[in-house]
Amino acid sequence: MTLTLINLTYLIASVLFIFGLKGLTHPRTSLRGNMLGALGMLLAVVVTLIDRHIVSYEIIFSGLFAGSVIGIVLALKVQMTAMPQMVAILNGFGGGASTLVAGAALIETIHGEGILNAQFTIATAASGIIGAVTFWGSMVAFAKLQEIISGRPIHFSGQQILNAVTGLFSLIIGVLIILNPANTDLYWVLVIISSVLGILLVIPIGGADMPVVIALLNSYSGMAAAATGFVLNNNILIITGSLVGASGIVLTRIMCKAMNRSLMNVLLGVTGTIEKSAISADEFYKGRVKSATPEEVAMLFETARRVVIVPGYGLAISQAQHAVRDLTNLLESRGIIVEFAIHPVAGRMPGHMNVLLAEAGIPYEKLKEMDVINPTFEQTDVAVVIGANDVVNPLARTDPKSPIAGMPILNVDKARSVVVIKRSLSPGFAGIPNPLFAADNTLMLFEDGKKGVHDLIAALKEI
Repeated sequence: MTLTLINLTYLIASVLFIFGLKGLTHPRTSLRGNMLGALGMLLAVVVTLIDRHIVSYEIIFSGLFAGSVIGIVLALKVQMTAMPQMVAILNGFGGGASTLVAGAALIETIHGEGILNAQFTIATAASGIIGAVTFWGSMVAFAKLQEIISGRPIHFSGQQILNAVTGLFSLIIGVLIILNPANTDLYWVLVIISSVLGILLVIPIGGADMPVVIALLNSYSGMAAAATGFVLNNNILIITGSLVGASGIVLTRIMCKAMNRSLMNVLLGVTGTIEKSAISADEFYKGRVKSATPEEVAMLFETARRVVIVPGYGLAISQAQHAVRDLTNLLESRGIIVEFAIHPVAGRMPGHMNVLLAEAGIPYEKLKEMDVINPTFEQTDVAVVIGANDVVNPLARTDPKSPIAGMPILNVDKARSVVVIKRSLSPGFAGIPNPLFAADNTLMLFEDGKKGVHDLIAALKEI
């Protein structure tokens, strides 16, 4: 295959990637965007395998078969509620692959007839650092999301100094590799130090900030791939890595804005501080919380004309999305307008609620972004909060000392009536009480999200 034909195919694949990203910007076109991206990747993989004769085709196809089987099993077995963990671990695999490929290319070039130029050595060092940070940072994020380790921030004395020293050592070893690339042992020392850095950067970040971390690690995996593309002189790897890196950092910036976080703090791993409330939750809510039965809640819908449902992580963990769809259909059959208020960081990853509700067949048109839905809460008869906490906490507006101070929230408290379906009064990831639960216009339905919605449906049918 000629170089011209190879580059032309890479160009076509790159265009498909760009149109794929464009399609993913809207739910209506997301499926088409996904297919375009997959087609572009197929073209890139096929032409690369035809062009590159690194190992035998027996080994190549064995790897393709094994990877395909693993991918199919994961796609079929992993629940939608576990998608954040899935994304985290896939980000890690991308970073780890870049690190190993760059290391293998360095060894092959040293012992073969390759040319050691500045592009090669700089890109190898960059791939080692970014790839290792991405892999181990993603493994920590996965472990926190999967609750293998605590999702709360892990802090210790001198943490930021240790981060700075570890980062500095990574840069120093990287410079030494550039100056003396023949010493391949330095590369693996770089990988080890960068791996420690990746762990240190993520452990101080709590579960509430995981959407930001996932977006950032996704960007890192793209940058690692782009660096590896320069190592291999592979145009498509450079292009795709750059697209992923750039889109990931844009998404991270959006998430930071949605959570009132500093992008620089996220990059340096200094977010996630959780302050304990000065008073206990029992003292905060004492005598003010109004518990209700499903029958009492159902009566609110008797005169309602507009209902807004606010999904949160409790909906995801209880897998209540199909029950919510049934509730929506029942309310609409009675002439009630039903919409969904989607906070950009509800759940544990960007778009988590959108994916779950789409899985249940709820039309995209009903999913309203925060900026669109917030001005309408004052005209909302009933707001139903299912498992959301921090994203509806009024303290973000009223308490400048709160850990979530300044974070944009859904203005649920301004609805005429609020129903919160939640198992208990336990705080969200921010670790603070929520005044919404004790508000005069709020009724608490203490139940698992899925069972609570089913009980509410049954009560509505009896009216």
